[in-house]
Amino acid sequence: MRAKKSLGQHFLKSERALLSIIEVGKINETDTILEIGPGLGALTAKLLASSCQVLAVEKDDKLYKKLQIKFQKEISSGQLRLVHNDILNFEPKSYNLEANSYKLISNIPYNITGAILKKFLETEYQPKMMVLLVQKEVAERITAGCRHRVSTKESILSISVKAYGNPKYIETVKAGSFVPMPKVDSAIIAIENISKDFFINAQIEEGLFFKILRAGFKSKRKKLSSNISTICEPNRVKEVFKELNLDDNLRAEDISVEIWQKLTKNLYTK
Repeated sequence: MRAKKSLGQHFLKSERALLSIIEVGKINETDTILEIGPGLGALTAKLLASSCQVLAVEKDDKLYKKLQIKFQKEISSGQLRLVHNDILNFEPKSYNLEANSYKLISNIPYNITGAILKKFLETEYQPKMMVLLVQKEVAERITAGCRHRVSTKESILSISVKAYGNPKYIETVKAGSFVPMPKVDSAIIAIENISKDFFINAQIEEGLFFKILRAGFKSKRKKLSSNISTICEPNRVKEVFKELNLDDNLRAEDISVEIWQKLTKNLYTK
């Protein structure tokens, strides 16, 4: 079946990659798995073979119909719930997916990777973990600064993910593992221990944290203190940098998620 470029469709055919995704997901028969864009059903079949419950959301009309036929038995038994919907319009609570009650395991459409991460990390109905197949460049950005990663430079994306969970780069998946073959390699990542404890424990609002974060990264050429001073009183920014013993020449990409947490807390608690 011809893939639709508009939906970012690249069907995974690598048995090794499929098995790696299942292994990393630590799936057992008590799990409920949310799969985004099951496509031709290669990953879906592996998930079902693990005896878990699967909720698969497919937007493509033709693929949805093919999946209905392919997994007729599993749908009839109730092991598989197949939903015809756009994942960006999907509401977890409508399908009894409560916070930390399910895992999100998918080869996701790469053109909406950022939107998917935002939707499922910020929601009140967060998965307890994610195992995602994404573009390699995006995987490297998300896991920047993590153990064994080459890049130590953070980004809005990496800090945003780390505020909600612990990302890990699992392995590279070559472009030839897909049909049609994309122009770039991909990678499997896992995001574990997903919660909102980062904000709750520090007693900071998510909205304020991301306001500071966006301001900090607004101009990469400017110092972090200068960027933050565009939304906070400059003298207060200087005071907070001194309180936290931060070098005034630091740039946004140089500091960890923990420092962003402290910046937010100190800037808005006095």
